Amino acid sequence: MIPELSNTTVFMKDRERVQNILQSMMKAGSNTLQVISDFDMTLTRFAHNGNRCPTCHNILDNSKLISDECKEKLTELFNTYYPIEIDVSRSVEEKLPLMVDWWTKAHELLVQQKIRKDLLAMVVRESNAMLREGYQLFFGHLHEHSIPLLIFSAGIGDILEEVIRQAGVFHPNVNVFSNYMDFDESGVLKAFKGELIHIYNKREGALLNTGHFQELRTRPNVLLMGDSLGDLTMADGVQDMENILKIGFLNDKVEERKQAYLDSYDIVLVKDETLEVPNGILLRLLRRTV
Repeated sequence: MIPELSNTTVFMKDRERVQNILQSMMKAGSNTLQVISDFDMTLTRFAHNGNRCPTCHNILDNSKLISDECKEKLTELFNTYYPIEIDVSRSVEEKLPLMVDWWTKAHELLVQQKIRKDLLAMVVRESNAMLREGYQLFFGHLHEHSIPLLIFSAGIGDILEEVIRQAGVFHPNVNVFSNYMDFDESGVLKAFKGELIHIYNKREGALLNTGHFQELRTRPNVLLMGDSLGDLTMADGVQDMENILKIGFLNDKVEERKQAYLDSYDIVLVKDETLEVPNGILLRLLRRTV
């Protein structure tokens, strides 16, 4: 067994099943592996020194580019919709239209702010955005072994890319599928591009992204990482999947949600701000070819 799986933050409903999946993946080799991950609160930290860390939307919402009036409205939206997002007593069907409302209203407010493209790098630099501890190893291993990493995010793609670019880990093996800003010819935000991606329609996004998965047909083994039950469908576009190992970060409202996460994810990491477990798994899977 991988030593990191004995960490006190690690919970598994069926340890033997995890062991069997890992053995199958090791046998198949790292050239059959792809990683599909959420971004906010999965690759980034949920909290640091007792303070919440920002999501891609928060980075922008909290910045100097947003008026105080707009900030108030965005906070109101968060306070209304976030409790619904994490409420395990509500069905996904019930949450879906509400999540669409939230994202749509938030994006409309941002468009009204006439945000300039050339200021996004500064906004990220001045924010408290933090990738999880161990991110250099995580991104480095995947890059070194040419393992594709698909980051699937309901956040803002332009901000997400800037976070990983400034961290020095936006390698060629990284693909991002997210909500991207559409700027006019003078570089001012005028809209968001394409279909809205929110926390509960990642399956549709995965299926729209068939071109990406088509190219990866020779990689039927998936390491999936997320922090919400909506992230579980991110690999639904993978063709002829052989094995999938699902790692869930449970960051908030632990007691209420722990059982639902254990029922859905193979490995649940409770209040773990590191990538220690994914890194331990990757090292074990790569050792076969090293």
